[in-house]
Amino acid sequence: MLSVNTNVGAMIALQNLTKTNSEMDTVQNRINTGLKVATAKDNGGIYAIAQSMRGDVGALNAVGQSLNRSKSVVDVALAAGEAISDLIVQMKEKALASSDASLDTTSRAALNEDFVALRKQIASIVSNAAFSGVNIINNTTTRLQALASATGSRLTVMGENLSLGGSIVTLAATAQISTQAGASALVATINTSLTNVNRALARLGTSSKRLDLQEDFVTKLSDSLKAGIGNLVDADLAVESARLQSLQVKQQLGVQALGIANQSPQIILSLFR
Repeated sequence: MLSVNTNVGAMIALQNLTKTNSEMDTVQNRINTGLKVATAKDNGGIYAIAQSMRGDVGALNAVGQSLNRSKSVVDVALAAGEAISDLIVQMKEKALASSDASLDTTSRAALNEDFVALRKQIASIVSNAAFSGVNIINNTTTRLQALASATGSRLTVMGENLSLGGSIVTLAATAQISTQAGASALVATINTSLTNVNRALARLGTSSKRLDLQEDFVTKLSDSLKAGIGNLVDADLAVESARLQSLQVKQQLGVQALGIANQSPQIILSLFR
């Protein structure tokens, strides 16, 4: 049927051209964003899954930062503890030398000055072994807790009080070796302190290793989640590029088909000549 009111061919051509244009918009958006699922409108189910996984990645980033901070705190404590251990070794040498009954007063006084200086250095190290305001060897922070997972579980590192006169460094904050008897008495105390400090260092070293292992695991888990998100929402640009070229051809053909369909009513004029 020929009609000037209803052009079925033009309507069909227009519908196909509109569909092609819509597909081109989708492909161009994927190429622009690099995503095949950029919004919930693209694919509601996949978008929801991806957003949930993005939340997990964000949580793991926070976990990683917490582990990094805690590891830095423990590493500072380890460095301080190792320095304290070295100082105690030197103090033991001074105390043994001062315990020699044949030593003259002047020499013993010089040894005592060195001993006191070493003792003060221990106190200084203990008070300054802090990272970001956290010190786990001066008894201000007895327990350090780092985030260990996206669910909020925590990894605990126990503090080690290396202050003078404590349970680990049993050497008093006023200890001196100014006399032969005093120096002899301190040798056993220094030996005990050295043993205790080395045990504390072993515990801190183990805790630092645990933090390292957990951080490695969190990093790998985060990378796996990111890869999973990419598999769900990333566009294959090679495929989209080929599809874009195909749609461009279809668009041009659609425009031509619409032009041909729009010329159909002209046939009616020939009937009235």
